[in-house]
Amino acid sequence: MEFNKTITFWYSNNKRDLPWRKTKNPYHIWLSEIILQQTQVKQGLSYYEAFVKTFPTVYDLAEASEERVLKLWQGLGYYSRARNLHFSAKYIVNELNGIFPNSHKDILKLKGVGDYTASAIASFAFNEIAAVVDGNVYRVLSRYFGISTPINSTKGIKEFKALASSLIYHKNPGLFNQAIMEFGAIQCKPKKPDCTSCPLNMSCIALEKDRIDQLPVKLKKTKITHKYFNFLVIISNDSKIILEKRESKGIWQNLYQFPLIESERSLDAHEFNELNLKDSPLNNLEFEFALHNDNDIVHKLSHQHLHTKFWIITSEESLENAISISEIENYPVPILIGKFIEEFNFSN
Repeated sequence: MEFNKTITFWYSNNKRDLPWRKTKNPYHIWLSEIILQQTQVKQGLSYYEAFVKTFPTVYDLAEASEERVLKLWQGLGYYSRARNLHFSAKYIVNELNGIFPNSHKDILKLKGVGDYTASAIASFAFNEIAAVVDGNVYRVLSRYFGISTPINSTKGIKEFKALASSLIYHKNPGLFNQAIMEFGAIQCKPKKPDCTSCPLNMSCIALEKDRIDQLPVKLKKTKITHKYFNFLVIISNDSKIILEKRESKGIWQNLYQFPLIESERSLDAHEFNELNLKDSPLNNLEFEFALHNDNDIVHKLSHQHLHTKFWIITSEESLENAISISEIENYPVPILIGKFIEEFNFSN
């Protein structure tokens, strides 16, 4: 078919030079795909290289502590990906004798792997005919074929998967999958694509009907909730500080943070001073405090915005369960906390 020939020819002339495209090692391909979920290539590349260097085999990843994996992942966000990666590595080593599953069906059994990721690994590493459908593919197909079905609806997911499967190049499914994703990433971009240079512009329905900016269609997003975080940066005279591990399930599970007090709104110094500190490390502690940031730092997640203030607490008393300030960078923390640690000069 003209569509897949055009796409693959374009790819041969325009593809980016990326390390995971030079290997058939399913472990390395799996690493790249998990890292690139919710992450742009330019950010994910250095993390991929770090993981391959630190954990060159699935055995190395399985034997590592979760804390070490999370620390290496720090800054990428969506930390459940790292936890699932580590869990699945141990599953492959302990249950599959270290042999990576070699079919779409079996790859899907890995924790944190959905249809897209399983299709990508199966086609790239094992040449299985399994069509990938990611954000780039949705965009290319919806525009070229003029499809208005919402891509995040049950009907849309089935429709686009069937269409991609009908188009895939059976002799080299991995090549076609790489090509259509790359085409969406570079040529058929979300905003202001250069349609004049597009090799498909003579037959693209969205271009013909002036609907490029309208496609693909997405159902309305979940309503954003707002939370108000007050982190207590408690520092003692002997250069100790308190970090707490988040044990509860959630996006920051098993990461470390400063003691946290949630409030119903953003607090000023007077309101902070009136807080009930009974359940915090500040209970029965003599201390002084100062607000680090007058304006909230807003950390935006997919379904919630965290309005954050860091309160610098100093005390001449000894702190229970504290660590040396010099050790703080050894702990895996959310990017919100990591940026504060980088910015704040603990040595003064």
